[in-house]
Amino acid sequence: MIKNIIFDYGDIFINLDKPATARELHKLGIDDFTPEMVSTNQAYEKGLISTEAFLDFYHQQFPNTTKKALINAWNAILLDCPKHRLDFIKQLANDKKYRLFLLSNTNDLHISWIQEDWGIELYNKFKENFEKFYLSHEIHMRKPDTNIYEFVLQENNLKAEESLFIDDTKENTDSAATLGIHVWNLIPGEEDVVDLFKHKKVLF
Repeated sequence: MIKNIIFDYGDIFINLDKPATARELHKLGIDDFTPEMVSTNQAYEKGLISTEAFLDFYHQQFPNTTKKALINAWNAILLDCPKHRLDFIKQLANDKKYRLFLLSNTNDLHISWIQEDWGIELYNKFKENFEKFYLSHEIHMRKPDTNIYEFVLQENNLKAEESLFIDDTKENTDSAATLGIHVWNLIPGEEDVVDLFKHKKVLF
């Protein structure tokens, strides 16, 4: 029986245009992520380096770019958050049938953009629907590493077999499933989180 639901953020609540950052970086002359760039991106996502250090790294690699252009390219992935999803999680929280958590790979630039785009009041109201709101850059761990799921389970005394994790990235749900957590690998554009209780693959 599911008692706990752990949600991802991007493409679960907020819509993403995943190719957008690559398109915008291409305009800046950045076509491929080198291993060093991938490592830097992941370190930034874990909050192991500051936004300033992250931007400095790219600016040094590509001196013809401006930091503003880099920020705009980095945030191009982020789109809107449909109201029906906000209404859904608010109702789910009000029902108090499940313990609700958010677990997202994100970074300071993305969260700052969301707070500005939504307005801090709406952002905080969204956040209040969850018992805990885990962002990778704040807890210094990232999906799909299993330690991030173990952390959430242990910190909140959750049983894996009573927990459901919803994420749009199969690598992340596969990793969580190895710990015995129930998973829904939601396919953006074909499925919507608001249909959770109609989903045949998820048993409540």
